[in-house]
Amino acid sequence: MSDAPWGPTIATAIGSMPGADPVEAARTVVGELPDLTPFPELPGRGVGADILGRTAGLLVDLAVEVVPSGYRVASRPGRNHQRAIDLMRWDLDAVEQAAAEAGAPRAVKVQAAGPWTLSAGIELHRGHRVLTDQGALRDFAESLTEGLIAHAEQVAARTGARVVVQLDEPSLPAVLAGSLPTPSGYGKVPAVPEPDAQRVLAEMIENLAAATGSPVVVHCCAVRPPVALLRRAGAGAIALDATRLGDVSGSFADELGEAWEEGTTLFLGLIPSTAPTGEARLRRVAQPAFDLASRLGFARRALAERSVPTPTCGLAGATPAWTRRAISLTRDLANLFADEAEQ
Repeated sequence: MSDAPWGPTIATAIGSMPGADPVEAARTVVGELPDLTPFPELPGRGVGADILGRTAGLLVDLAVEVVPSGYRVASRPGRNHQRAIDLMRWDLDAVEQAAAEAGAPRAVKVQAAGPWTLSAGIELHRGHRVLTDQGALRDFAESLTEGLIAHAEQVAARTGARVVVQLDEPSLPAVLAGSLPTPSGYGKVPAVPEPDAQRVLAEMIENLAAATGSPVVVHCCAVRPPVALLRRAGAGAIALDATRLGDVSGSFADELGEAWEEGTTLFLGLIPSTAPTGEARLRRVAQPAFDLASRLGFARRALAERSVPTPTCGLAGATPAWTRRAISLTRDLANLFADEAEQ
């Protein structure tokens, strides 16, 4: 996409980082990934820092609380909700400080759970998942959209950078397959039809893109992410784990090929999220990308023009040493793809 804040030689990370120090995490991502800086997430801090609690803290006029089974809708904000808000405020301060020290990033990528993952992971008062109630689902989607727009505006004001929104949807395949358990554990939540899932995502993506002026990234690291659905919903980029795709063939190859052909950028997860047992050689970690381009019938030039290398998923489980190495390798991959395009 011509208006996208990515292109040849640009790399990024998915979002999560190890440890509990927001200042150190912010300095790392701003300093090492200045072209497309992932707003750092530190789930190791516990409640309110994980994907659901962190995203719930962005909701407008809705609140959640922690119960033995997880997160549940609350009648009013309590200490759990306030903790998520406080953690985000500290993170904003850290990113602003890092940008002031190192210079404003070209773009900052903020991440949050998408509407289906959020509504699948939060319970209503009676124990059922939010996504089972059409009214509650709509309220959560609208509230999240409003909260994300406000968050993006804050990040832009604090850093002076363009902002890109990434919606994390690890639960979407289970939502579509009807494999989420009911509260009792004896049944399954009915599958959500693809047109309904697409409609909710499309409305949010359209509003976020209009507010930020940037295409929206959707991240799903399943073995078979719903690429066609995400493309139809308007995702400007789809982030996936390229090392888990295996032998891409049949309808899935068609989905990926059509997405790439029609201008959807693929964020290719290639660098291990935790330290591998053997040495991580650059061309070895690049091979799944080369194989994918070949399988889909594209020259290697497409990797420089239509992909962004990333780690396979978040780096929260990595050591500090591997985090630095993984980010370095990701940048090296972007340069390798650019070099291959010129040959």
